[in-house]
Amino acid sequence: MSTGRRVFEFLKMASIQHAKWDYEVSMSILKNRRKMLIILASLLPIIAVSLLEAGDIIGSKTAYAPAFYSTNIFLVSIAIGLCAGLITGCIGAGGGFIITPALMAAGVKGILAVGTDLFHIFAKAIMGTAVHKKLGNVSVKLAIAFLVGSAGGTFIGGYINKTLYDKDPLLSEAFISLVYAVLLGFLGVYALIDFVKSSRSGDAGDAHGGSSGMTELSLKVQSFKMPPRITFDEDYVPGGRKISGVIVAMGGVVVGLLAAIMGVGGGFVTFPMFVYVFGVSSMTTVGTDILQIIFTAGLAAVSQYAIYGYVFYTLAMGMLLGSLIGIQVGALTTKVVKGIHIRGFYAVSILAGFINRAATLPKKLVELEVINMSTDVVKTIESAGNVIFWVVVSIFAAWVIGKFIVNIGKLRGEDEQVSPVLVKEEA
Repeated sequence: MSTGRRVFEFLKMASIQHAKWDYEVSMSILKNRRKMLIILASLLPIIAVSLLEAGDIIGSKTAYAPAFYSTNIFLVSIAIGLCAGLITGCIGAGGGFIITPALMAAGVKGILAVGTDLFHIFAKAIMGTAVHKKLGNVSVKLAIAFLVGSAGGTFIGGYINKTLYDKDPLLSEAFISLVYAVLLGFLGVYALIDFVKSSRSGDAGDAHGGSSGMTELSLKVQSFKMPPRITFDEDYVPGGRKISGVIVAMGGVVVGLLAAIMGVGGGFVTFPMFVYVFGVSSMTTVGTDILQIIFTAGLAAVSQYAIYGYVFYTLAMGMLLGSLIGIQVGALTTKVVKGIHIRGFYAVSILAGFINRAATLPKKLVELEVINMSTDVVKTIESAGNVIFWVVVSIFAAWVIGKFIVNIGKLRGEDEQVSPVLVKEEA
């Protein structure tokens, strides 16, 4: 298997595991009346004020703290959360990747989009702690080493974003767009190749799959003897396994860095890193991943963005509401659509995000005086990227919702629906 293919499988499994977490957390909120009442109560004043088109509540339209909002931007936030939820619930992966690009495409500054997405993830994680029962599988030593590293990573990532923004907001926009363009481009190309191969072979099974267990890489990593050595998985392996705490902390730095730069919570990388790189059992990994998401997203959102005014709370609540609805509808719809169609939409949605972010780069680079191109040309490229992105996302959303409505009779009456690609792991 080529290196690129290995990286794709790693990232695909990462997004799948994050989707599982997102689904479980969303379901725990939806099934709890008290939590839903809290969300609705917090939304009422937002809706009331936005309907009045009021803005200067805490600051002004130019204040760092984005007090200004309107009915339109609030509705857009719900729509973005809905689409991300539909992708997460139906495809089982990738939904979280489009939130920051979608916010930026809607006109939100990159640093605000990152901070707001992190806060949205943190709020959802805190409200969905009904999954805390799985935390019993956490290896405390592994968790401490990893969280120390992820804390450092969030400060590094937050520092990079804030420094670039302070130097030139355009530089910050270009950097965030470039990071997303590279990641989504890589994922999208390999996902498209995967879809084409599956179509030709007639494989119409689940959208995703993956194996777990000890790999050659994890065996090599565990053989590294640098102290302190951490023992883990004593309940699953006689005598347990051992790994250097330094390596675990370094993994945490990577996750925290990605979380703070991209606004994705970091959870999408933790699972494959623990299972395929560190050689940790999936049972221990699940608990640590939940804990890590809460800690990393919270620390990054609050210490690196919120205190500097880079969190748009109105949008965060709108996205939370939209994603809760979208995940439920998306998960239900997987029962009446073919797996091969899900694979196709996964590839197309990721590529749409890539095109959107890549299309903004020429204009940013011209404004930064890095390249010389016609203003009309770069504006046309950016507009085309926006149109492609919103058209693809809208078609996908309409397709899923349409399938749901047409088949609502078949789906009605079932107590608990779980997407085939979001099957819960047995505790």
